[in-house]
Amino acid sequence: MSPPPPPPPPPDALRREGFTGTLTLVGDELRLPYDRPPLSKQVLAGDWEPHRSTLRQDTDLQQLRMNLRLGCRATGLDTAERVVTLSDGDRLGYDGLIIATGLRPRRLPFGHDLAGVHVLRTLDETLTLRAQLQAGPRVVVIGAGFLGSEIAATTRGLGLDVTLVDVEATPLARQVGTFVGGLVGDMHRDHGVRLCTGRHVTGMTGEDGRVTAVQLDDGTRLPADVVVVAIGSVPATEWLAGSGIPLGDGVLCDRTCRAAPRVYAAGDVANWPHPAAGGRVRLEQRTNATQQAITAARNLLAGPAEAVPYAPVPFGWTDLYHTKIQTCGWCPSDATVDVVDGDPQAHRFVALYKVDGRVVGALGWNSARALRGYRSRLAGNSAA
Repeated sequence: MSPPPPPPPPPDALRREGFTGTLTLVGDELRLPYDRPPLSKQVLAGDWEPHRSTLRQDTDLQQLRMNLRLGCRATGLDTAERVVTLSDGDRLGYDGLIIATGLRPRRLPFGHDLAGVHVLRTLDETLTLRAQLQAGPRVVVIGAGFLGSEIAATTRGLGLDVTLVDVEATPLARQVGTFVGGLVGDMHRDHGVRLCTGRHVTGMTGEDGRVTAVQLDDGTRLPADVVVVAIGSVPATEWLAGSGIPLGDGVLCDRTCRAAPRVYAAGDVANWPHPAAGGRVRLEQRTNATQQAITAARNLLAGPAEAVPYAPVPFGWTDLYHTKIQTCGWCPSDATVDVVDGDPQAHRFVALYKVDGRVVGALGWNSARALRGYRSRLAGNSAA
């Protein structure tokens, strides 16, 4: 099953909204901008070559009349002077700035100095891991959220020996709760993945500088030739320290994605007040990155007086084995979950998430068509 078409990055939105001035894109990777969701699935499995995940080719970027500063990090921001400092020492002046620096993977306090221990965020990290999988290693994945579950499913699909470890009782417990998490756990087991849930990783052992095992808090030793650490991410905001940009769990914006005069944020790094959530949110979803980039671009060009609030109904998905799980709205782990369409035993259903009797989200398990109606209903509730 192919993923949806790739989203437009902020430069596309700025040009479509009529911006004709100088446009510069700064990125710390040397590669052209690419789509991340296929990394843990199609690219890692070897079904896609790297170029298929590229968002825009050279000719497309040339049409945007954009200056590319690739392989160069933003290291500082002076909002008074409107200057971004880069890792090569250059200083870029700006009239408007969109911060879309995304995330960096969390790491364990041990083990990352050993060969064979990986995180997966970039295309190069994916290709390095993919190359090591060709030797048929024993794989341990630490973290059973969306990314860890996808990596476990992909590596098991390659016929490898795979163990999935998480501190929670079920996979995806924090993302969608234990009811659906339990079904995901059953699916992993049915496909031959060993689950070690409710366990903490306490260390790793190595030999000649290469990982050999993962140690758990109950004394279990999991032999491993390859370990993938997927224990979440943190917003990439270190470069903004001392800039005056408000920081917390990400870049703290107002409801229009504005963080400071002429400065907006979008995507995984942006944290803003959402009326339906009853507080601030930060969404790590590709659909949000797409929609928020467009809103941030429009509001930057329009100015504060004409800026519009950003209040989407969150929508995300994951592909595990031959199952597509889609979520819309909010699916908190402590919500009441009611199956309203289909049957979990038939591997096709829709479940509603309720908090204090109010529907706040919906989840579809191989039920894209049935989920659409509930997604529309949630959008209507949000608009109201």
